Amino acid sequence: MSEARQAPRHVIGLAEQRATARRNRDFAAADVLRGEIEEAGWLVRDTDDGFELTPKPPFEVWPTVASLPVPAVADRPSGDRATADRPSADRPAGDRAVADRASARAAADRPPPQEAEGGAGHTPGTEEMIASQVLWDSTLAVNRMDEAITGAAETVTHPAAASSTVTVALLVDGRPADVRKCVDALLAYTDARILALDLGDVDGAGVVLHELAAAHPERIRELHVAEPPHWRGGSAGWGAARTKLLFLDESDVHVVMETATVLDGDAITPLVRALDDGAVAAGWRGANPTPDGEEWAEAGPGPVRALYGHLMAVRRTAALEAGGFPERAQYHRHADLEFCLTLPGEKVVVDEGLPVHQERHRAHDDVDPGYRERESRRTYERVLRLLRETRKAPTP
Repeated sequence: MSEARQAPRHVIGLAEQRATARRNRDFAAADVLRGEIEEAGWLVRDTDDGFELTPKPPFEVWPTVASLPVPAVADRPSGDRATADRPSADRPAGDRAVADRASARAAADRPPPQEAEGGAGHTPGTEEMIASQVLWDSTLAVNRMDEAITGAAETVTHPAAASSTVTVALLVDGRPADVRKCVDALLAYTDARILALDLGDVDGAGVVLHELAAAHPERIRELHVAEPPHWRGGSAGWGAARTKLLFLDESDVHVVMETATVLDGDAITPLVRALDDGAVAAGWRGANPTPDGEEWAEAGPGPVRALYGHLMAVRRTAALEAGGFPERAQYHRHADLEFCLTLPGEKVVVDEGLPVHQERHRAHDDVDPGYRERESRRTYERVLRLLRETRKAPTP
């Protein structure tokens, strides 16, 4: 057994009983015992030599990106359904990425059928991390905010009400200090809603997101899944996670933003204004392909073929009709180019001088170089194919 991390004796006893039930393939009993462990405020994770007990986080955790339920809204493509079903913790559901963008969005947003623990569809390392929903103790929330406030970015008074037309979508994949700085600036300089998806609470970033959401519930909607990001050794892909955020959003304008991007002023309004002027997407930085279609060069301001995902606003309905973000893109690099090439309409880089800067891009710098190059090349090959198809397409 792994170290219990100061779990009470009776909780350790429950975990030992559950381990015995699993060995005997009595998964119904394992379900019940897991529930008792969680009611006691702990999570149990199976390991090679037994199990590990960790304190339960103060927020609801869904098993996978695919299992997050999507509400039915009028402007989503027909056939796309919400679901409120939660997979059983000891009957893990296999993870599924967003299915073929043009024909199977509905299947992508339903969790797969429940499986017996260890059976077909089992996704190692996810079901053990599922947490049931708990109430966040207000005193604890205040204390944690007080502890975390030291070193936080200095901000101005936050707008009291969130915009009904603009949502900034964030993927939280670790680096909690970056998350706090990015969100603080968004709160200070804009009235946009913030929709943030935490992948695996890497380095405690999910806890920081929860603290921010508890302090600003009128502005921030938090979502947490147990599976870590693909680029951090997990199974949550960039394209599938981004598309899920797109489906969960209900605003007219969907803003793609990285947590390494920090506003120095209101950089969102100029992007929205460009959409009002007719663009389908507007961003901070963009690129055009070279004449031979083999390379890309930074371009702008003005119309461009593609926008970078550091900061990009898009008409949400247009993005939905295009099928969302490239589901095969496990990693972000070049996936923004692939998305833009499938998005019909004019893409523009707004005028120079947008009040925004980028911190150290740790999602690039801190990723294993071999992984980074392998996944980037796979996506870039798809980008080149799209460009070739565009060049071959007959002129109307």
